[in-house]
Amino acid sequence: MLKVGEMAPDFCLPDQNGNKVCLKDFRGKWVILYFYPKDNTPGCTAEAVSFTEHLDELSKFNAEVIGISADTVESHKKFEEKRQLKIRLLSDTERKVITMYGANGTLGTVRSTFLIDPDGKIDHVWPKVSVKGHTHDVKSILELKVKM
Repeated sequence: MLKVGEMAPDFCLPDQNGNKVCLKDFRGKWVILYFYPKDNTPGCTAEAVSFTEHLDELSKFNAEVIGISADTVESHKKFEEKRQLKIRLLSDTERKVITMYGANGTLGTVRSTFLIDPDGKIDHVWPKVSVKGHTHDVKSILELKVKM
């Protein structure tokens, strides 16, 4: 898994609308990049809904939320519509980015989150995320970093 202080590896993946989204396009902003196992499963739904519910607060810190899983663009679109999500969901069906970030486990994608600073460096890592309270933890760290 990548470490704090390292440059976040750049990538380009399609979002739930089929648009190409590249990490470099978010330079100058904080990026909450989270990896999750599967659309529409209980834990993944709770996490995506929580990030959506707190998106306005996170945006006040100049932050973008991006979720990545190995699900297809079509699956992401259905997930977004069914759960009324407002976050970007990127499709990594070949698991290249998941592997690059060290979120690939023996049973699939390891739920993990990376806070990437406006210069593109990894600022904080949550290697094995427990969904309950995670969004609050991310927001608390981000709030501290922005006030520094």
